[in-house]
Amino acid sequence: MEALLALVIGALVAASVYLMLARYVLRVIFGLVLISNAANLTIFTAGRLTEGAPPLIAEGANTPAPLVANALPQALVLTAIVIGFGLFAFALVLVFRAWTSLGTLYSDEMRVAEPPERAE
Repeated sequence: MEALLALVIGALVAASVYLMLARYVLRVIFGLVLISNAANLTIFTAGRLTEGAPPLIAEGANTPAPLVANALPQALVLTAIVIGFGLFAFALVLVFRAWTSLGTLYSDEMRVAEPPERAE
């Protein structure tokens, strides 16, 4: 199972890098979301996958059972999902603002602070 997840993580990272190298800003945002999901899967996989094992200690026990899921990666991934969604929403608002202000989403054409090049 870990090998399959490693291949999925590699594919997500490759697709996100490809999208983030584009000059279209919306593709960069989608690449950012994909690399965030790849990082979440990496954290989740690093916490060891245990099928059917709850992340709980039985009532009255001082130690967990021999087969127990690690709750820390699950909590980290849940927090990262919420932060990633907030970042995605903020980035979409920035893209919308750039489109309404500049009329384009291509990074080469966004030249607010730079003077236009003159053909000589």
